[in-house]
Amino acid sequence: MGNYPGMARPRTSPQPEVPGLAARRIAADILDGVLRRHIALDDLLSGKNAHPGLPALADRDRAFARRLTATVLRRLGTLRHLVGGYLEKGFPTDAPRAETILLLGAAQILWLEVPDHAAVDLSVRLAQADRRASRYAGLVNAVLRRVAQNGAAPPDDVSRDTPAWLLKRWSKSYRSDAARAIALANGHEPALDLTVKQDAEAWAERLRGRVLPTGTVRTLAHGAISLLPGFSEGAWWVQDAAAALPVRLFGDVRGLNVVDICAAPGGKTAQLALAGAHVTAVDRSSARLARLRENLARLSLSAVTVAVDALEWQGGPFDAALLDAPCSSTGTIRRHPDVPWLKSEADLSVLTSIQQRLLDRTVELLKPGGTLIYCVCSLEPEEGQNQIESLLARDSRVARKPITAQEVFGRSEFVTAAGDLRTLPLHFPDSDPRWAGLDGFYAARLVRKTG
Repeated sequence: MGNYPGMARPRTSPQPEVPGLAARRIAADILDGVLRRHIALDDLLSGKNAHPGLPALADRDRAFARRLTATVLRRLGTLRHLVGGYLEKGFPTDAPRAETILLLGAAQILWLEVPDHAAVDLSVRLAQADRRASRYAGLVNAVLRRVAQNGAAPPDDVSRDTPAWLLKRWSKSYRSDAARAIALANGHEPALDLTVKQDAEAWAERLRGRVLPTGTVRTLAHGAISLLPGFSEGAWWVQDAAAALPVRLFGDVRGLNVVDICAAPGGKTAQLALAGAHVTAVDRSSARLARLRENLARLSLSAVTVAVDALEWQGGPFDAALLDAPCSSTGTIRRHPDVPWLKSEADLSVLTSIQQRLLDRTVELLKPGGTLIYCVCSLEPEEGQNQIESLLARDSRVARKPITAQEVFGRSEFVTAAGDLRTLPLHFPDSDPRWAGLDGFYAARLVRKTG
Protein backbone atom coordinates (compact mmCIF):
# COMPACT_ATOMS: atom_id res chain seq x y z
CA MET A 1 0.00 0.00 0.00
CA GLY A 2 3.03 2.20 -0.36
CA ASN A 3 3.28 5.71 1.07
CA TYR A 4 -0.38 6.61 0.92
CA PRO A 5 -0.65 9.84 2.93
CA GLY A 6 -2.24 9.51 6.33
CA MET A 7 -2.04 5.75 6.59
CA ALA A 8 -1.39 4.25 10.01
CA ARG A 9 2.04 2.72 10.54
CA PRO A 10 2.08 -0.60 12.39
CA ARG A 11 4.24 -0.57 15.52
CA THR A 12 4.80 -4.33 15.71
CA SER A 13 5.79 -7.12 13.37
CA PRO A 14 3.01 -8.27 11.00
CA GLN A 15 0.35 -10.42 12.67
CA PRO A 16 -2.84 -11.99 11.28
CA GLU A 17 -5.28 -9.12 10.68
CA VAL A 18 -8.19 -8.88 13.12
CA PRO A 19 -11.44 -9.21 11.12
CA GLY A 20 -12.89 -5.81 10.30
CA LEU A 21 -9.76 -3.85 11.24
CA ALA A 22 -8.57 -3.28 7.67
CA ALA A 23 -11.90 -1.78 6.63
CA ARG A 24 -11.85 0.60 9.58
CA ARG A 25 -8.22 1.58 9.01
CA ILE A 26 -9.02 2.40 5.39
CA ALA A 27 -12.11 4.35 6.46
CA ALA A 28 -9.87 6.36 8.79
CA ASP A 29 -7.42 7.06 5.97
CA ILE A 30 -10.24 8.19 3.69
CA LEU A 31 -11.85 10.39 6.35
CA ASP A 32 -8.47 12.01 7.01
CA GLY A 33 -8.12 12.56 3.27
CA VAL A 34 -11.38 14.51 3.17
CA LEU A 35 -11.10 16.49 6.41
CA ARG A 36 -7.35 17.12 6.58
CA ARG A 37 -6.19 17.11 2.96
CA HIS A 38 -9.45 18.36 1.42
CA ILE A 39 -9.70 15.63 -1.23
CA ALA A 40 -13.16 14.78 -2.57
CA LEU A 41 -14.64 11.57 -1.20
CA ASP A 42 -15.31 10.19 -4.68
CA ASP A 43 -11.66 10.69 -5.62
CA LEU A 44 -10.57 8.70 -2.57
CA LEU A 45 -12.97 5.90 -3.41
CA SER A 46 -12.11 5.64 -7.11
CA GLY A 47 -9.74 7.13 -9.67
CA LYS A 48 -6.08 8.10 -9.37
CA ASN A 49 -6.38 9.17 -5.71
CA ALA A 50 -8.29 6.06 -4.64
CA HIS A 51 -7.08 4.33 -1.52
CA PRO A 52 -4.84 1.46 -2.67
CA GLY A 53 -6.19 -0.83 0.03
CA LEU A 54 -9.79 -0.79 -1.21
CA PRO A 55 -9.45 -3.42 -3.97
CA ALA A 56 -8.05 -5.94 -1.50
CA LEU A 57 -11.12 -5.73 0.75
CA ALA A 58 -13.99 -8.16 0.42
CA ASP A 59 -17.08 -6.59 -1.14
CA ARG A 60 -18.82 -6.45 2.23
CA ASP A 61 -15.88 -4.75 3.95
CA ARG A 62 -15.43 -2.30 1.08
CA ALA A 63 -19.11 -1.33 1.29
CA PHE A 64 -18.79 -0.96 5.07
CA ALA A 65 -15.77 1.35 4.77
CA ARG A 66 -17.69 3.57 2.36
CA ARG A 67 -20.81 3.63 4.49
CA LEU A 68 -18.88 4.33 7.70
CA THR A 69 -17.00 7.25 6.16
CA ALA A 70 -20.18 8.71 4.69
CA THR A 71 -22.01 8.37 8.01
CA VAL A 72 -19.34 10.36 9.84
CA LEU A 73 -19.46 13.10 7.20
CA ARG A 74 -23.27 13.29 7.38
CA ARG A 75 -23.21 13.57 11.17
CA LEU A 76 -19.90 15.38 11.58
CA GLY A 77 -21.18 18.33 13.60
CA THR A 78 -23.23 16.14 15.91
CA LEU A 79 -20.37 13.70 16.40
CA ARG A 80 -17.84 16.40 17.20
CA HIS A 81 -20.23 17.98 19.70
CA LEU A 82 -21.18 14.68 21.32
CA VAL A 83 -17.70 13.17 21.57
CA GLY A 84 -16.18 16.52 22.48
CA GLY A 85 -18.49 16.64 25.49
CA TYR A 86 -16.58 13.70 26.97
CA LEU A 87 -13.19 15.35 26.51
CA GLU A 88 -12.14 17.79 29.23
CA LYS A 89 -9.32 19.19 27.08
CA GLY A 90 -10.95 18.78 23.68
CA PHE A 91 -9.69 16.60 20.86
CA PRO A 92 -5.93 15.93 20.99
CA THR A 93 -4.19 18.53 18.83
CA ASP A 94 -0.95 16.56 18.65
CA ALA A 95 -2.64 13.44 17.24
CA PRO A 96 -5.35 14.29 14.68
CA ARG A 97 -5.77 10.58 14.02
CA ALA A 98 -7.20 10.20 17.52
CA GLU A 99 -10.12 12.47 16.61
CA THR A 100 -10.72 10.50 13.42
CA ILE A 101 -10.79 7.22 15.36
CA LEU A 102 -13.18 8.62 17.98
CA LEU A 103 -15.57 9.90 15.29
CA LEU A 104 -15.53 6.57 13.45
CA GLY A 105 -16.04 4.59 16.65
CA ALA A 106 -18.95 6.73 17.84
CA ALA A 107 -20.63 6.53 14.43
CA GLN A 108 -20.49 2.73 14.55
CA ILE A 109 -22.05 2.65 18.01
CA LEU A 110 -24.78 5.20 17.29
CA TRP A 111 -25.83 4.63 13.67
CA LEU A 112 -24.43 1.39 12.27
CA GLU A 113 -25.30 -2.18 13.13
CA VAL A 114 -22.00 -2.84 14.91
CA PRO A 115 -21.89 -4.43 18.39
CA ASP A 116 -20.62 -1.91 20.93
CA HIS A 117 -17.75 -4.12 22.07
CA ALA A 118 -16.50 -4.56 18.50
CA ALA A 119 -16.67 -0.83 17.77
CA VAL A 120 -14.71 -0.03 20.94
CA ASP A 121 -12.13 -2.81 20.59
CA LEU A 122 -11.34 -2.13 16.94
CA SER A 123 -11.10 1.62 17.58
CA VAL A 124 -8.59 1.02 20.36
CA ARG A 125 -6.58 -1.22 18.04
CA LEU A 126 -6.56 1.55 15.40
CA ALA A 127 -5.20 3.98 17.98
CA GLN A 128 -2.54 1.54 19.18
CA ALA A 129 -1.33 1.08 15.60
CA ASP A 130 -0.71 4.79 15.04
CA ARG A 131 2.53 6.35 16.25
CA ARG A 132 1.00 9.55 17.60
CA ALA A 133 -2.50 8.33 18.50
CA SER A 134 -1.20 5.32 20.47
CA ARG A 135 -0.75 7.43 23.61
CA TYR A 136 -4.51 8.12 23.50
CA ALA A 137 -5.65 4.49 23.19
CA GLY A 138 -6.89 4.54 26.78
CA LEU A 139 -8.81 7.75 26.12
CA VAL A 140 -10.41 6.22 23.02
CA ASN A 141 -11.47 3.22 25.08
CA ALA A 142 -12.95 5.31 27.89
CA VAL A 143 -14.82 7.78 25.67
CA LEU A 144 -16.35 5.17 23.37
CA ARG A 145 -17.46 3.09 26.34
CA ARG A 146 -19.30 6.13 27.66
CA VAL A 147 -20.90 6.70 24.24
CA ALA A 148 -22.08 3.08 24.28
CA GLN A 149 -23.36 3.30 27.84
CA ASN A 150 -25.42 6.39 27.07
CA GLY A 151 -27.28 4.46 24.39
CA ALA A 152 -29.44 5.78 21.55
CA ALA A 153 -28.29 8.10 18.81
CA PRO A 154 -29.16 11.76 19.32
CA PRO A 155 -31.94 13.26 17.19
CA ASP A 156 -31.09 14.92 13.91
CA ASP A 157 -29.57 18.35 14.46
CA VAL A 158 -29.34 20.13 11.11
CA SER A 159 -27.87 23.24 12.71
CA ARG A 160 -24.77 21.24 13.67
CA ASP A 161 -24.51 18.94 10.66
CA THR A 162 -24.96 21.71 8.05
CA PRO A 163 -22.58 24.67 7.80
CA ALA A 164 -24.28 27.90 8.84
CA TRP A 165 -23.56 29.60 5.52
CA LEU A 166 -25.54 26.94 3.66
CA LEU A 167 -28.54 27.03 5.97
CA LYS A 168 -28.60 30.82 5.72
CA ARG A 169 -28.52 30.73 1.91
CA TRP A 170 -31.22 28.05 1.64
CA SER A 171 -33.43 29.91 4.10
CA LYS A 172 -33.19 33.01 1.93
CA SER A 173 -33.85 31.14 -1.31
CA TYR A 174 -36.44 28.59 -0.22
CA ARG A 175 -37.78 29.68 3.23
CA SER A 176 -36.45 28.51 6.58
CA ASP A 177 -38.77 25.49 6.86
CA ALA A 178 -37.69 24.22 3.43
CA ALA A 179 -34.04 24.86 4.30
CA ARG A 180 -34.33 22.67 7.38
CA ALA A 181 -36.15 19.99 5.38
CA ILE A 182 -33.33 19.99 2.82
CA ALA A 183 -30.72 19.71 5.58
CA LEU A 184 -32.70 16.90 7.21
CA ALA A 185 -32.89 14.98 3.92
CA ASN A 186 -29.13 15.38 3.51
CA GLY A 187 -28.62 13.52 6.79
CA HIS A 188 -30.06 10.28 5.41
CA GLU A 189 -28.32 7.84 3.12
CA PRO A 190 -30.16 7.96 -0.23
CA ALA A 191 -31.61 5.05 -2.10
CA LEU A 192 -30.00 3.77 -5.30
CA ASP A 193 -31.59 5.31 -8.41
CA LEU A 194 -31.26 3.60 -11.78
CA THR A 195 -32.12 4.65 -15.31
CA VAL A 196 -33.16 1.51 -17.16
CA LYS A 197 -32.96 0.95 -20.91
CA GLN A 198 -36.42 -0.65 -21.05
CA ASP A 199 -39.16 -2.32 -19.00
CA ALA A 200 -38.79 -0.34 -15.80
CA GLU A 201 -41.53 -2.25 -13.97
CA ALA A 202 -39.84 -5.59 -14.60
CA TRP A 203 -36.48 -4.34 -13.39
CA ALA A 204 -38.05 -2.74 -10.32
CA GLU A 205 -39.53 -6.10 -9.41
CA ARG A 206 -36.27 -7.95 -10.05
CA LEU A 207 -34.26 -5.46 -7.99
CA ARG A 208 -36.90 -5.27 -5.24
CA GLY A 209 -37.43 -1.59 -5.91
CA ARG A 210 -40.14 0.66 -7.21
CA VAL A 211 -40.71 2.88 -10.23
CA LEU A 212 -40.86 6.56 -9.30
CA PRO A 213 -43.30 8.92 -11.02
CA THR A 214 -40.38 10.12 -13.16
CA GLY A 215 -39.70 6.63 -14.56
CA THR A 216 -36.55 6.05 -12.50
CA VAL A 217 -36.20 2.69 -10.75
CA ARG A 218 -35.36 3.18 -7.08
CA THR A 219 -33.99 0.38 -4.92
CA LEU A 220 -32.56 0.14 -1.42
CA ALA A 221 -29.75 -2.20 -2.50
CA HIS A 222 -26.39 -1.68 -0.82
CA GLY A 223 -23.01 -3.21 -1.54
CA ALA A 224 -21.21 -3.70 -4.82
CA ILE A 225 -23.29 -2.24 -7.66
CA SER A 226 -21.48 -4.43 -10.17
CA LEU A 227 -22.97 -7.53 -8.51
CA LEU A 228 -26.59 -6.42 -8.94
CA PRO A 229 -28.76 -8.13 -11.56
CA GLY A 230 -28.62 -6.32 -14.88
CA PHE A 231 -25.27 -4.59 -14.40
CA SER A 232 -23.08 -6.88 -16.45
CA GLU A 233 -25.60 -7.07 -19.29
CA GLY A 234 -25.92 -3.29 -19.39
CA ALA A 235 -29.61 -3.08 -18.57
CA TRP A 236 -29.29 0.10 -16.50
CA TRP A 237 -26.96 2.72 -15.10
CA VAL A 238 -26.86 4.63 -11.82
CA GLN A 239 -28.42 8.09 -12.09
CA ASP A 240 -30.40 10.10 -9.57
CA ALA A 241 -34.01 10.69 -10.53
CA ALA A 242 -33.45 14.45 -10.73
CA ALA A 243 -30.32 14.10 -12.88
CA ALA A 244 -32.36 12.11 -15.41
CA LEU A 245 -34.83 14.96 -15.99
CA PRO A 246 -32.81 17.55 -18.01
CA VAL A 247 -32.28 15.32 -21.08
CA ARG A 248 -36.03 14.72 -21.27
CA LEU A 249 -36.50 18.45 -21.86
CA PHE A 250 -35.07 18.15 -25.37
CA GLY A 251 -38.04 16.10 -26.52
CA ASP A 252 -37.44 13.78 -29.48
CA VAL A 253 -33.71 13.75 -30.35
CA ARG A 254 -33.70 10.85 -32.81
CA GLY A 255 -31.20 11.53 -35.57
CA LEU A 256 -30.09 14.88 -34.13
CA ASN A 257 -26.46 15.87 -33.64
CA VAL A 258 -26.16 16.69 -29.93
CA VAL A 259 -23.12 17.86 -28.00
CA ASP A 260 -22.81 17.04 -24.30
CA ILE A 261 -20.45 19.53 -22.64
CA CYS A 262 -18.76 18.43 -19.40
CA ALA A 263 -20.13 14.99 -20.20
CA ALA A 264 -18.32 12.63 -17.81
CA PRO A 265 -19.17 10.29 -16.16
CA GLY A 266 -21.79 9.94 -18.87
CA GLY A 267 -25.27 9.35 -17.49
CA LYS A 268 -26.81 12.04 -19.70
CA THR A 269 -24.68 10.97 -22.68
CA ALA A 270 -26.17 7.49 -22.26
CA GLN A 271 -29.68 8.92 -22.15
CA LEU A 272 -29.11 10.85 -25.36
CA ALA A 273 -27.55 7.88 -27.14
CA LEU A 274 -30.35 5.57 -26.03
CA ALA A 275 -32.89 8.09 -27.36
CA GLY A 276 -31.28 7.89 -30.81
CA ALA A 277 -29.14 11.04 -30.89
CA HIS A 278 -25.71 11.23 -32.50
CA VAL A 279 -23.79 12.36 -29.44
CA THR A 280 -20.46 14.11 -29.13
CA ALA A 281 -19.32 13.93 -25.50
CA VAL A 282 -16.81 16.62 -24.50
CA ASP A 283 -14.87 16.68 -21.25
CA ARG A 284 -11.50 18.15 -20.29
CA SER A 285 -10.54 15.08 -18.24
CA SER A 286 -9.17 12.15 -20.23
CA ALA A 287 -9.52 9.89 -17.19
CA ARG A 288 -13.18 10.75 -16.74
CA LEU A 289 -13.81 10.27 -20.45
CA ALA A 290 -12.24 6.82 -20.20
CA ARG A 291 -14.83 5.97 -17.54
CA LEU A 292 -17.56 7.34 -19.79
CA ARG A 293 -16.42 5.08 -22.63
CA GLU A 294 -16.36 2.09 -20.26
CA ASN A 295 -19.90 2.85 -19.17
CA LEU A 296 -21.14 3.21 -22.74
CA ALA A 297 -19.46 -0.05 -23.74
CA ARG A 298 -21.21 -1.90 -20.91
CA LEU A 299 -24.51 -0.39 -22.02
CA SER A 300 -23.87 -1.18 -25.72
CA LEU A 301 -24.27 2.51 -26.56
CA SER A 302 -21.94 4.75 -28.53
CA ALA A 303 -20.84 8.38 -28.70
CA VAL A 304 -17.94 10.35 -30.11
CA THR A 305 -15.70 11.46 -27.24
CA VAL A 306 -13.44 14.51 -27.26
CA ALA A 307 -10.94 15.22 -24.48
CA VAL A 308 -10.62 19.00 -24.58
CA ASP A 309 -11.43 22.13 -22.62
CA ALA A 310 -14.78 23.14 -24.09
CA LEU A 311 -13.80 26.82 -23.87
CA GLU A 312 -11.07 26.17 -26.43
CA TRP A 313 -12.92 23.69 -28.65
CA GLN A 314 -14.00 24.57 -32.17
CA GLY A 315 -16.82 22.15 -32.91
CA GLY A 316 -20.30 22.06 -34.37
CA PRO A 317 -22.63 23.50 -35.25
CA PHE A 318 -25.04 21.15 -33.46
CA ASP A 319 -28.79 20.68 -33.43
CA ALA A 320 -28.81 20.65 -29.66
CA ALA A 321 -26.43 21.12 -26.75
CA LEU A 322 -26.43 19.99 -23.14
CA LEU A 323 -24.27 21.87 -20.64
CA ASP A 324 -24.07 20.18 -17.24
CA ALA A 325 -21.76 22.81 -15.81
CA PRO A 326 -19.24 22.47 -12.98
CA CYS A 327 -20.89 23.77 -9.82
CA SER A 328 -20.88 23.74 -6.02
CA SER A 329 -22.89 20.47 -6.01
CA THR A 330 -24.94 21.60 -3.02
CA GLY A 331 -27.95 19.74 -4.43
CA THR A 332 -26.18 16.39 -4.13
CA ILE A 333 -25.09 16.41 -0.49
CA ARG A 334 -27.23 13.33 0.19
CA ARG A 335 -24.95 11.39 -2.16
CA HIS A 336 -21.80 13.42 -1.57
CA PRO A 337 -21.70 14.20 2.18
CA ASP A 338 -18.21 15.67 1.89
CA VAL A 339 -19.47 18.67 -0.08
CA PRO A 340 -20.41 20.86 2.95
CA TRP A 341 -16.95 20.35 4.44
CA LEU A 342 -14.97 20.91 1.23
CA LYS A 343 -16.84 23.83 -0.32
CA SER A 344 -17.22 27.39 0.90
CA GLU A 345 -19.26 30.41 -0.10
CA ALA A 346 -16.12 31.92 -1.59
CA ASP A 347 -16.01 29.13 -4.18
CA LEU A 348 -19.16 30.44 -5.85
CA SER A 349 -17.50 33.38 -7.56
CA VAL A 350 -14.97 31.14 -9.28
CA LEU A 351 -17.62 28.64 -10.34
CA THR A 352 -20.07 31.24 -11.64
CA SER A 353 -17.34 32.75 -13.80
CA ILE A 354 -16.64 29.35 -15.36
CA GLN A 355 -20.36 28.71 -15.89
CA GLN A 356 -20.81 32.04 -17.64
CA ARG A 357 -17.96 31.38 -20.05
CA LEU A 358 -19.18 27.87 -20.76
CA LEU A 359 -22.69 29.15 -21.46
CA ASP A 360 -21.38 31.72 -23.93
CA ARG A 361 -19.24 29.10 -25.66
CA THR A 362 -22.08 26.57 -25.85
CA VAL A 363 -24.35 29.09 -27.57
CA GLU A 364 -21.69 29.41 -30.29
CA LEU A 365 -21.84 25.64 -30.87
CA LEU A 366 -25.55 25.71 -31.71
CA LYS A 367 -27.21 26.00 -35.09
CA PRO A 368 -29.90 28.67 -35.42
CA GLY A 369 -33.06 27.08 -34.08
CA GLY A 370 -31.05 24.71 -31.91
CA THR A 371 -31.93 23.89 -28.29
CA LEU A 372 -29.65 24.37 -25.28
CA ILE A 373 -30.28 22.72 -21.93
CA TYR A 374 -28.25 24.23 -19.11
CA CYS A 375 -28.22 22.38 -15.80
CA VAL A 376 -26.39 22.29 -12.47
CA CYS A 377 -26.73 20.07 -9.40
CA SER A 378 -26.68 23.16 -7.19
CA LEU A 379 -29.25 24.83 -4.96
CA GLU A 380 -27.60 28.24 -5.27
CA PRO A 381 -29.42 30.89 -7.37
CA GLU A 382 -26.13 32.35 -8.66
CA GLU A 383 -25.42 29.07 -10.42
CA GLY A 384 -28.94 28.55 -11.69
CA GLN A 385 -31.59 31.10 -12.52
CA ASN A 386 -29.23 34.06 -12.13
CA GLN A 387 -26.92 32.60 -14.78
CA ILE A 388 -29.79 32.27 -17.24
CA GLU A 389 -31.17 35.75 -16.62
CA SER A 390 -27.68 37.14 -17.13
CA LEU A 391 -27.24 35.22 -20.39
CA LEU A 392 -30.60 36.40 -21.73
CA ALA A 393 -29.67 39.99 -20.86
CA ARG A 394 -26.32 39.92 -22.67
CA ASP A 395 -27.08 37.71 -25.70
CA SER A 396 -30.13 38.58 -27.79
CA ARG A 397 -29.62 35.47 -29.95
CA VAL A 398 -31.11 33.17 -27.31
CA ALA A 399 -34.54 32.94 -25.71
CA ARG A 400 -36.04 30.86 -22.93
CA LYS A 401 -38.40 28.06 -23.95
CA PRO A 402 -40.43 27.50 -20.77
CA ILE A 403 -40.82 24.01 -19.35
CA THR A 404 -44.31 22.76 -18.54
CA ALA A 405 -45.44 20.47 -15.76
CA GLN A 406 -46.56 17.92 -18.35
CA GLU A 407 -42.96 17.56 -19.49
CA VAL A 408 -41.87 16.56 -15.98
CA PHE A 409 -44.55 13.96 -15.31
CA GLY A 410 -47.12 16.46 -14.10
CA ARG A 411 -44.97 17.56 -11.15
CA SER A 412 -45.87 21.25 -11.11
CA GLU A 413 -43.68 21.76 -8.02
CA PHE A 414 -40.66 21.03 -10.24
CA VAL A 415 -41.34 24.09 -12.44
CA THR A 416 -40.47 27.67 -11.46
CA ALA A 417 -42.56 30.72 -12.26
CA ALA A 418 -40.12 31.54 -15.07
CA GLY A 419 -40.54 28.09 -16.61
CA ASP A 420 -37.30 26.46 -15.46
CA LEU A 421 -36.78 23.13 -13.71
CA ARG A 422 -36.00 23.21 -9.99
CA THR A 423 -35.98 20.11 -7.79
CA LEU A 424 -35.14 20.04 -4.10
CA PRO A 425 -34.04 17.15 -1.87
CA LEU A 426 -37.46 17.07 -0.21
CA HIS A 427 -39.90 15.88 -2.89
CA PHE A 428 -41.66 12.48 -2.94
CA PRO A 429 -42.45 12.60 0.81
CA ASP A 430 -42.73 9.17 2.42
CA SER A 431 -42.73 7.81 5.93
CA ASP A 432 -39.46 6.02 5.20
CA PRO A 433 -36.76 8.64 4.45
CA ARG A 434 -34.81 6.10 2.38
CA TRP A 435 -37.55 6.26 -0.25
CA ALA A 436 -38.05 10.00 -0.05
CA GLY A 437 -36.33 12.76 -1.91
CA LEU A 438 -34.15 13.33 -4.92
CA ASP A 439 -31.19 15.52 -5.63
CA GLY A 440 -31.43 19.26 -5.97
CA PHE A 441 -31.20 20.17 -9.64
CA TYR A 442 -31.74 23.24 -11.81
CA ALA A 443 -32.24 23.25 -15.57
CA ALA A 444 -33.29 25.83 -18.14
CA ARG A 445 -34.23 25.32 -21.78
CA LEU A 446 -33.10 27.89 -24.30
CA VAL A 447 -33.27 28.18 -28.08
CA ARG A 448 -30.99 30.00 -30.44
CA LYS A 449 -33.12 32.27 -32.57
CA THR A 450 -33.24 31.84 -36.34
CA GLY A 451 -33.54 35.51 -37.15
